[in-house]
Amino acid sequence: MPSPSARSRRLAAELLRLREMSGLSREQVAERLDWSVSKLWRVETARSRAHHGDVADILDIYGIAGERREALTKLAREARRRGWWHSYADVLAEGFDVYVDLEAEASAIRTYESQLVPGLLQTVDYAHAVLTAAWVAIEPEEIDRRVAVRMRRQELAMARDRPSQLWAIVDEAVLRRVVGGREVMRAQVSRLAEAARQTNITLQVLPFSVGAHIAMLGTFVLLSFPEQGDADVVYLETDTSSLYLEEAQEIGRYGEIFDHLRASALAPRESIAFIDAVAAEYV
Repeated sequence: MPSPSARSRRLAAELLRLREMSGLSREQVAERLDWSVSKLWRVETARSRAHHGDVADILDIYGIAGERREALTKLAREARRRGWWHSYADVLAEGFDVYVDLEAEASAIRTYESQLVPGLLQTVDYAHAVLTAAWVAIEPEEIDRRVAVRMRRQELAMARDRPSQLWAIVDEAVLRRVVGGREVMRAQVSRLAEAARQTNITLQVLPFSVGAHIAMLGTFVLLSFPEQGDADVVYLETDTSSLYLEEAQEIGRYGEIFDHLRASALAPRESIAFIDAVAAEYV
């Protein structure tokens, strides 16, 4: 089932398209709805989720009826549904709920990680060690809940009937940094070797020998979606917030960065051999 965030973005894009086709300005439509211009802007950019009654009022202005109207009002209702993560909202970083929804809906995920194993490929013990180190002031029960969220994300994206296509590029440091002890790392690196052999996963290692490279400034995730017209999204994360980039120029830039990384990293087969060798070092 499509995620609420994906539905919101799809609905917003359609409402914007309909307004532009009508020849009405945002100010004109906002006046007819007795809304502020900023409220309409938030709806048309998916900054806020419109109530299906508001969507019906908008469609009245554009003269949309019949099956098209029914489909859009249904989309508005579905966009406001709570996601599975709602029961974990207390342990999610601000804005991360949006990412969880988008990740679950994505058909292709491209990511570069410089320090950590990508969340979708982490073992339970590795995830627990990472989160314990990152969140030193929280209770163990909360750590367990954060780990549970990570494992649920893996189920939704990687274990469904049609799993996402994951292309992950990891710095050699990800394999070398001992997180949680040697036993945890042995299991984690072995998990990476196993994942790299799955048909929906491509894994490349960016070795230390590459030296300086195009992504020195940080990690990122680039999400693509199955529905035609759903634009790609770049996700950037900090300790306190989440940043989503959706402008075509921004998406293009990160696509170029990823392509450069692919060219610099070891080829997929070479990467598997490299990961196998590192795993043997932890025995």
